[in-house]
Amino acid sequence: MIVALSQTEIQGKIRALSGWELTKSKAIQKKFTLSGFKDALTFVNQVGDLAEKFDHHPDIVINYNKVTLTLTTHSAGGLTAKDFDLATHVEKIGKAEDSQA
Repeated sequence: MIVALSQTEIQGKIRALSGWELTKSKAIQKKFTLSGFKDALTFVNQVGDLAEKFDHHPDIVINYNKVTLTLTTHSAGGLTAKDFDLATHVEKIGKAEDSQA
């Protein structure tokens, strides 16, 4: 069984992530801005590949060139290490996309 992180653990982990915010619904969220719709789709597909690899699937919203990712672990009723692990790997993709834009 996966256990939700404490507030202290969450605060420590969120500081290590650039631009991610805590939501009221016990999740972390970040908005990525890409250069266009096709780049947003490419980014989402890369996130999808990571999500499958980690067996942890974010909520994804695409608005033209903006992608909002929301991570939480529903089975734990809050945030777990899985959320922060996936966010850390998504950051690497996001930085690569930023450098190409």
